[in-house]
Amino acid sequence: RNFFTKRTKELKPAVQSAPGWKLFGKVPPRENLQKDSKIIQQEYEARTGRMYKPPPPSTRRKNIEFEPLSTTALILEDRPANLPAKSVEEALRHRQEYDEMVAEAKKREIKEAHKRKKIMRERFKQEENIASAMVIWVNEILPNWEGMRATRRVRELWWQGLPPSVRGKVWSLAVGNELNITPELYEIFLSRAKERWKSFSETTSENDIEDAGASVADREASLELIKLDISRTFPSLYIFQKGGPYHDLLHSVLGAYTCYRPDVGYVQGMSFIAAVLILNLEEADAFIAFANLLNKPCQLAFFRVDHSMMLKYFAAFEVFFEENLPKLFLHFKSYSLTPDIYLIDWIFTLYSKSLPLDLACRVWDVFCRDGEEFLFRTGLGILRLYEDILLQMDFIHIAQFLTKLPEDITSEKLFSCIAAIQMQNSNKKWAQVFASLMKDNKEGDKNHSPALKS
Repeated sequence: RNFFTKRTKELKPAVQSAPGWKLFGKVPPRENLQKDSKIIQQEYEARTGRMYKPPPPSTRRKNIEFEPLSTTALILEDRPANLPAKSVEEALRHRQEYDEMVAEAKKREIKEAHKRKKIMRERFKQEENIASAMVIWVNEILPNWEGMRATRRVRELWWQGLPPSVRGKVWSLAVGNELNITPELYEIFLSRAKERWKSFSETTSENDIEDAGASVADREASLELIKLDISRTFPSLYIFQKGGPYHDLLHSVLGAYTCYRPDVGYVQGMSFIAAVLILNLEEADAFIAFANLLNKPCQLAFFRVDHSMMLKYFAAFEVFFEENLPKLFLHFKSYSLTPDIYLIDWIFTLYSKSLPLDLACRVWDVFCRDGEEFLFRTGLGILRLYEDILLQMDFIHIAQFLTKLPEDITSEKLFSCIAAIQMQNSNKKWAQVFASLMKDNKEGDKNHSPALKS
């Protein structure tokens, strides 16, 4: 800063050179910068043989806000003296081309301005709706939760998405606490997890680890896998990566859960669910909701990798897949593309990895209202949204597409498709279809079981 200040004081005011001179010709020696502007102008006139008249400032750049900020404006400049001058036809053509570019840029700018205004109007409308909905949730629904949660008015309001300020509270109430976990219990399991991590870091051999009451697999699950998954959780947000404000918090919730449910342990995908809860709830409340959520039948079946139960869920999904999207169902069948290829990732993370975070939270809103059925209904909604595209794809491209969904997916389009999905088959709803599949499975096991000796 001091260097440039000193140089500025030593130099005289900058001179005005002829248009195009420094762009195409040689840069004048440093001492020429000291020349008076009148001398430079006289030298230019003597060399070119014509008088230089600077363009009037009013016509130089009339529509400056629409003029392209690029080198396209150079087509209006005269060529330097060492090149042949433009012909009249060429100059007119350049003027026409320039006017067309400016007009096109102006059209784009006007179109973008209209688009920005439309987005702002929609955003203001959405904010107003959220503000009014928040008042209703805080003043009417939450104080009378048990009496109002199942009413038609509340369900309709719920479908539209929960206001972020009450989202965590509603999730907690909707998920419930059947396990009766308290904040004190969370602290106990958290301290136990920290002790295990400390003992793992101090032990150097497998025997030492076994003496500490844990196996090598436990060490790997609680340390390496959790650590690795945390770094992969919402990487674009940077808040869960090492050094981020939520890194240790996410590590604590996941570590405490592995101590609380050693029969389940840590499974990849859990970090996304815990992260979404941490973003909306306090630490202990996030752990309580996390443990209860993973204790639901569907999540427990997937996270414990209960193949028999997972196949029942896939079979029930295919019943409604064929009912709602018969053409796409047959297309998938022709390639032997089964639901596990795309559904496992969606269910394991409750769509928080596959969808934009704000849209995933809205899916969570209705999932907390409707339960596991809505997870599979959302899957069918996604397939309906992209049905025309998927019908043109082969096995590999379908799998790749459904593994990484487009980032421009909007809540309006997705929820419109979800609403069009009918979760009813032969007058049977999801729960009834799933129950009949479970019953058929039990009867099949009974028929195939060996006869008992008297």
